[in-house]
Amino acid sequence: METTLTENSLSPWDQLLKLVRTLGPGILTATAAIGGSHLVASTQAGAKFGWSLALLILFVNLFKYPFFRAGISYTMATGKTLQNGYAQMGKGYIGLAFFLNIFSAVVNTSALTLFSAALLGYFLPGNLPLSVLSLIVLAASLLIVLAGHFAMLNRISKFIMVVLAISTVAAVAIAWHNGPVAPADYVSPSPWTLASVGFLVVTMGWMPAPIEISCLTSLWLAKQRAEQDVTSKSALFDFNLGYWTTAILALFFLALGALVLHGGGQELAKGGIGFSHQLVSMYAGTIGEWSRYMIALIAFFCIFGSTITVVDGYSRALAEGLQLLRNHDEYSERSFATWVGLVAVACVAILLFFKSALLPMLGFAMTMAFMTTPFFAWLNHHLVQTADMPAELRPNKALVALSYLGLIYLFGFLALFVWWKWLM
Repeated sequence: METTLTENSLSPWDQLLKLVRTLGPGILTATAAIGGSHLVASTQAGAKFGWSLALLILFVNLFKYPFFRAGISYTMATGKTLQNGYAQMGKGYIGLAFFLNIFSAVVNTSALTLFSAALLGYFLPGNLPLSVLSLIVLAASLLIVLAGHFAMLNRISKFIMVVLAISTVAAVAIAWHNGPVAPADYVSPSPWTLASVGFLVVTMGWMPAPIEISCLTSLWLAKQRAEQDVTSKSALFDFNLGYWTTAILALFFLALGALVLHGGGQELAKGGIGFSHQLVSMYAGTIGEWSRYMIALIAFFCIFGSTITVVDGYSRALAEGLQLLRNHDEYSERSFATWVGLVAVACVAILLFFKSALLPMLGFAMTMAFMTTPFFAWLNHHLVQTADMPAELRPNKALVALSYLGLIYLFGFLALFVWWKWLM
């Protein structure tokens, strides 16, 4: 009763400040999401097909929503992480999540590292190979994560993400005022053909992020609950703010591609550094040449923040997953550090193989993310349907219906992709 009276006595401004201070896991999820799915997939969707895929992007975000929210609902209801829930369902479930996370950790971390390296090359003198730039980015990421300075970078990356969002909205407003570059008689190609199935899958793979990121959100929330007083209301506000901000930004990136690149006769560069320069030039050409290096710096820190976020999150998820398979409840910091090193070594091998092929690497990562997404979606759906949860956190009828629609959508598109790729 005393706590309730104290909270009720706070002014609206103080209550808002208190709510802002509890922001964390949801914003971290947004930080991890604003990477390849936005800067690459959404921009490419607009550049290739104009506005045709706007509804698809909205539907992807809508249909994935219940599965991401499951990480917040389950952890707030039980005090345990999603992976603890998988383990309670049975060893097979946590085993499946663990091995899928191994694959996702290596592929997704490698893709973001490669993208960060391509943007870093914008500033460094000389022509350092992308493999060397990638090693610099990966080494810096490991140093920050293992030195325990992730919280500081998290605060910086939130600020950078806000600035990038403002820059993107400003660029779209200016591009809208200037009008599209496509000629008036330009006929946009249709994305609704069999030849475009691969691109649609790539677009949906990381939109807004792979669903296994919900496991990382759950881990971050459990850690936050141990250090702060987090309520169900504040946790859901944090999640919804981060999630729907990424969805809206995806549409802005699509708009930028549709207005600045679509129908202009310009192809997206396939080389890593060339592609990153092209993205920066798109902003600079719209906002003004004065903004070139500012935009490049903001984009780099945004993707670099995403890289560190997934290095930290996936390593924690793998450390916890292995401990649960061994029937231990908690993982040690030593186990976490070991997984950071193992993920880094695997990433180096992947990066040396792909070298400068940024777009193929990102496309491969997004495709694999899409193929694993339905299985994580089903795990989260089954867990929240069977767990004992209070009424305010249990999914209502509308959310349950949306969850079933999402499963049909994800498994249906997976079946279509498998048929298109290997059976057609």
